[in-house]
Amino acid sequence: MSATITGDTPLNVTDRLFFERAGATLERDAAERILGQALSGSDDGELFLEYRESESISLDDGRIRSAGFDTQLGFGMRAVAGEQAGYAHAGELTEDALKRAAATVSAVAAGHSGTAAEPPRASNARLYSDANPLARMDFARRTGVLADIDAYARGKDSRVRQVMASISGEWQAVQIIRADGTRVADLRPLVRLNVAVVVEQDGRRETGSHGTGGRFDYSRIVTDDIWRGAVDEALRQALVNLDSRPAPAGEMPVVLGPGWPGILLHEAIGHGLEGDFNRKKTSAFAGLLNQRIAAPGVTVVDDGTIPDRRGSLTVDDEGTPSGRTVLIEDGILRGFLQDRLNARLMGVRPTGNGRRQSYAHAPMPRMTNTIMLAGAHAPEEMIRSVQRGLYAVNFGGGQVDITSGKFVFSASEAYLIEDGRVTAPVKGATLIGNGPDALTKVEMVGNDMALDPGIGTCGKNGQGVPVGVGQPTLKLAGLTVGGTAA
Repeated sequence: MSATITGDTPLNVTDRLFFERAGATLERDAAERILGQALSGSDDGELFLEYRESESISLDDGRIRSAGFDTQLGFGMRAVAGEQAGYAHAGELTEDALKRAAATVSAVAAGHSGTAAEPPRASNARLYSDANPLARMDFARRTGVLADIDAYARGKDSRVRQVMASISGEWQAVQIIRADGTRVADLRPLVRLNVAVVVEQDGRRETGSHGTGGRFDYSRIVTDDIWRGAVDEALRQALVNLDSRPAPAGEMPVVLGPGWPGILLHEAIGHGLEGDFNRKKTSAFAGLLNQRIAAPGVTVVDDGTIPDRRGSLTVDDEGTPSGRTVLIEDGILRGFLQDRLNARLMGVRPTGNGRRQSYAHAPMPRMTNTIMLAGAHAPEEMIRSVQRGLYAVNFGGGQVDITSGKFVFSASEAYLIEDGRVTAPVKGATLIGNGPDALTKVEMVGNDMALDPGIGTCGKNGQGVPVGVGQPTLKLAGLTVGGTAA
């Protein structure tokens, strides 16, 4: 049964979930006492309590293929001594489980005489609703929207052969307790809608997809305008791909579209600006603080404070309020993304970027919403400046090596630029380059900055967390394009 507690403070709500619910055997006083003993002599640490409800419903070829609902309840306990961290977790909230975890994590501080770090500063800001989206709309309404999507897509074009749609949501309640009794709580909704369409013409099949979501309830994504817009966009991409030709190969100017193409920025540059990689000097950007690493006009921020965005957080998973961190300012490297551990060891303040996938994972520096700010150029101006090149509008998967900065990304929608005009769509284009080098090749920054539609999930060290990206149209000189045509 879904938790429906609303209209109260996050601390009160989470107290009822973790300590006062029916059948609860753990008292808050006992949890604080055990944590205090476990962290004695440590430099830092916390008890992370989590309750999560999640569901996913998918439709394929007019039928509901899967529907799943899951709840999680558990804790993670961490002790930090110097550069070392001990972590233990359990899927139960009992005094015995906490004592076992305490015995494990306290070993890291044996013989250590640290001074506990100051707790995060308080924050009363709320960036999204506390409401549980799973409890605010009938299940039949959600499945009905998926059936409407299928019918609408098939009615739009006779070439549609397959329609896949899914809707998912979750509600996460967390409370972070520190050894000095400081407590922070957060209630986090998250929903997402995805549509994929397969079309066929003359024996050739192509696919297009689109999704949307954010930190709000289902009512924001099941309106007719939203789901029809998602179908229209997925179908448009699929039909474009029907007419695509093999992508050219070689070095050429590349124009990146606004919004979701910021995923290239996230992967090729953002990970290299996370504090742990720079403290350990495994990032291509290590040691370059306050030096020029990008072309003039390139300003990149990580902003976890944008209301209702998928990557936003009122507080991170260590209890630090989320912030807006300037990473690159007019081409100059100004800062890194920090959790508490790396910030303390690097002698800087945490930036509110300590994140974890769940109670079963230790926190580490992670991005929230990573954005390149707008410049002065019109997108049309950039296209006109290219004699022969590639216009990449949407991206699929990609890979990056943090140490070298090398990346490979596949474009799911791209076009040729010929004599200053966007011409034929192409298929199979990959962008190959080096993050630090690519930053120096930015020749024009557009005036049309846009955020992605709310679909990003970032993976790092086996952990996935929701993120956002954004950028204006960009022109880069001399990127290597991998393709199958000369």
